[in-house]
Amino acid sequence: MKLNIALLAGDGIGPEVIDQAVKVSDAIAGKFGHDITWKPALTGAAAIDAVGEPYPDETHEICKSSDAVLFGAIGHPRFDNDPSAKVRPEQGLLKMRKALGLFANVRPTFTFPSLLEKSPLKRERIEGTDLVFLRELTGGIYFGEKGRRDDGETAFDNCVYTRAEVQRLAKKGFELAMTRGKKLCCVDKANVLETSRLWRETVQAMEKDYPEVEVSYEFVDAVAMRLVQWPNSYDVLITENLFGDILTDEASVISGSMGLMPSASLGSDIGLFEPIHGSYPQATGKNIANPMATVLSAAMMFENFGLQEEGKAIRDAVNSALEQGIVTEDLADGGKAYGTKEVGDWLAENI
Repeated sequence: MKLNIALLAGDGIGPEVIDQAVKVSDAIAGKFGHDITWKPALTGAAAIDAVGEPYPDETHEICKSSDAVLFGAIGHPRFDNDPSAKVRPEQGLLKMRKALGLFANVRPTFTFPSLLEKSPLKRERIEGTDLVFLRELTGGIYFGEKGRRDDGETAFDNCVYTRAEVQRLAKKGFELAMTRGKKLCCVDKANVLETSRLWRETVQAMEKDYPEVEVSYEFVDAVAMRLVQWPNSYDVLITENLFGDILTDEASVISGSMGLMPSASLGSDIGLFEPIHGSYPQATGKNIANPMATVLSAAMMFENFGLQEEGKAIRDAVNSALEQGIVTEDLADGGKAYGTKEVGDWLAENI
């Protein structure tokens, strides 16, 4: 297969972890006879520094003409610490999601047998956890009207959803549940919010089209509690933008490290694949960042192309590395810590 992949390294540790994902992907291409053309482009603070905006038109054209986007991280402390900044790296991510039509954020949470003791939760609570959140990504409060009134003393953020936005996300949720455990949980706050009531009635109307899927409806606060108590009781969960943003970060630490969890943002035409961690500026250039989440994001990318064997080869290599202690300092637990590049080299050679 010939693949054209847009490569958006971004900020902080983004370039370092992206380099390892490229290394591993090239090893997969060599092993399975694929041809990958990488198309680098600027985004985030790096793009602001270069051209004054976080998601330039040139970057969008590269992404739009590619088969997929492999993405590193966005963010820089100088923007975080300046509330008056008019242009921010994160604006580029929101613009990119909207421009590419990436409405479904797919966030898996699973455990690694060799790392169960590193989780903040007890082994018996997390063993066997294998769940996926589908978070709606281009609607809700993040994209609604916002502003100030009363001379700046009052602020507002509007949360708006259309039935069509809910339907397209829920459809992906039902379809994913059919390939897994056939359980779907709709997460909302329908006892308070009108948008949540729209979510609930829309999903209820779709149940008849997927009679094999067992559907439940839970309030977001209850799900936040159950993720800590019984995360292995969930299969596929669908929810709106703000709730998904919060819950997926909570779920991400179940595995023992945010540096292990991949994600995908999907639309009708193109997918973007990225680690869930941020730009981690404190580690930039120190060769200590964990590249495994980015590498596993590349595995999701291959699987999205229907290349299941290639994705499995990456996952097997990561599991072997974890079992043999080929890990960065966040997982070394007092033992030998390998550098970002060394972990990438080991994974590529293992493949």
